[in-house]
Amino acid sequence: MSTSFEASEDDLRSLAAIVNQERDELSKTGVPLSLLSDLKGQIPCEYVLFQGYDTQRNSHWFAQQVPVDDEDPDSVADSEFPEFWEHFWECKPCSYPDKSGDLRSIVQETDFYSVREFHSTGMYCDVFKPQGFEHQIGLFLPEPPGPNAGIGRTARLFFLRGPGSPFSERDRALLTLLRPHLQEAFLDAERRRNPVPNLTPRHWDLLHLLAAGRSNTQIARQLGLSEGTVRTHLENIYARLEVSNRTAAIVRAFPDRVVA
Repeated sequence: MSTSFEASEDDLRSLAAIVNQERDELSKTGVPLSLLSDLKGQIPCEYVLFQGYDTQRNSHWFAQQVPVDDEDPDSVADSEFPEFWEHFWECKPCSYPDKSGDLRSIVQETDFYSVREFHSTGMYCDVFKPQGFEHQIGLFLPEPPGPNAGIGRTARLFFLRGPGSPFSERDRALLTLLRPHLQEAFLDAERRRNPVPNLTPRHWDLLHLLAAGRSNTQIARQLGLSEGTVRTHLENIYARLEVSNRTAAIVRAFPDRVVA
């Protein structure tokens, strides 16, 4: 699924404009809708979908689409798409990141099927065809760290087209270049939706030592406190961060840190 493509000067200007634009709006989930609209303009298609997949529960934990459904803007997010999940694991491009562990590749149906093969799949017959879709290209992002993070949860951005030309290697290359920015935009939106509560300097001292793997005894010794005082501070920290354990506190306080 690798590609070799030289972006034109116009492509690079467009990408720079998307990356550098300040976006003050904050959606309830996902990323700013203006970002999805700009992406739709860069990679022409009928729909752009940005969705959170929970493959352990066969459900979406968030969903956005452009164009937005004015009559029922939450219709995508509220539906669990039973037909989709019925065919999910047998659909090669859909289940690819779950089976391979590869979240970096940009994939489309032509990476896995001929046109005839794709048209014979349950996913095409029950989901794509009824909605008039023939082509899809997408990328995958890890779920932002946080108290609710879990196994099998990823964010996925898809571009959907009807009959006509499939997505090109140019489209794949542009999405490859944009992927790190999209991941950062998603992380930034999550940080803005879930800001870390105000903590005292002493709380931050304890949290940094927690993140360094120190035990309560080591923290007490390093800060010149009793272990009882350390436990009291930790209880206050957990209450303010709305978590119940050390690992969750570290993730909540330091969302960009990878916790082993």
